[in-house]
Amino acid sequence: MIVYLHGFNSSPASGKARQLGEHMAGLGRLGEYYCPALPNRPREAIARVEATLVRARREAVTLVGSSLGGFYATHLAEKHGWKAVLVNPAVHAQHLLRDALGTQTNWHTGEKWLFTEAHLAELAALDVPAITRPERYLLLAQTGDEVLDYRDAAAYYAGARHIIEEGGDHGFAGFDRHFQTILEF
Repeated sequence: MIVYLHGFNSSPASGKARQLGEHMAGLGRLGEYYCPALPNRPREAIARVEATLVRARREAVTLVGSSLGGFYATHLAEKHGWKAVLVNPAVHAQHLLRDALGTQTNWHTGEKWLFTEAHLAELAALDVPAITRPERYLLLAQTGDEVLDYRDAAAYYAGARHIIEEGGDHGFAGFDRHFQTILEF
């Protein structure tokens, strides 16, 4: 099963989520693809993913997490032993998102919501200080990411397989070029 976890203020309507879902459908494997709408509360986001996957007794899971979704994917991979593909991932999101405190708007749904210290505390509780089995991880990062510094992810996921591309952006330009790599991983 391939599980796509979207980023902060995003949704299953994001470009990468749609592209990956369409690719899986084109292979006749849409039933092996899951992309939940993640709640704004980190604890609830994790609970939603776990409830679906653990209830379905999915053991062969590969998480594909983008930005904040990469942070969530790391937590879940460590907790359940799943594999994770991290696309321009947020590392230690509780620190990265401190400047986002206040009113937020979801880019796809238009929903307005308040990002608070309580959200940061939930992120801190989910933080993984260091990964334990680098072979479970594949890092996809672009040096042109205007939101996150790819070097933070490269250092944090040391020992994991890295694909670091020059240029690009936070949305990971050319994501579709890596579908085969993701499926093989």
